[in-house]
Amino acid sequence: MEKENLVLCDTNIIIEFYKENITIIDNLKKIGQENIAVSIITAGELIYGALNKIELNQIRKDLFNLKIIDIDYKKGNLFIDLMSKYSLSHNLTLPDAFIAATAIEENLPLFTLNVKDFQYMKSLNYIKVKYKN
Repeated sequence: MEKENLVLCDTNIIIEFYKENITIIDNLKKIGQENIAVSIITAGELIYGALNKIELNQIRKDLFNLKIIDIDYKKGNLFIDLMSKYSLSHNLTLPDAFIAATAIEENLPLFTLNVKDFQYMKSLNYIKVKYKN
């Protein structure tokens, strides 16, 4: 898997995939399963949101097929920096700060439905959702 083709998916993208959102599914197909990455934080959020053991087992199985990016020292420091800069002024949440730090440190575009949650971070690149007409 080449890093230059990886796309970091926000938690909301994976949730929309599970909701069978055709637009999101089409975009993910274009990216290619082998190029889909998620933060360890997204993996945790998905597991936390499982409603029962069947959903939990499906999420774990699906996560096994994706690239999960862990938190390291650099991402942790950037997370602290982002929280210091933006938690009061922009209401940056813990999960969003970790996901943003992952995208920035790994130099990956972020595929999210909530660009407004990140748009003030100038060093972050986004994948725009392409809706069918």
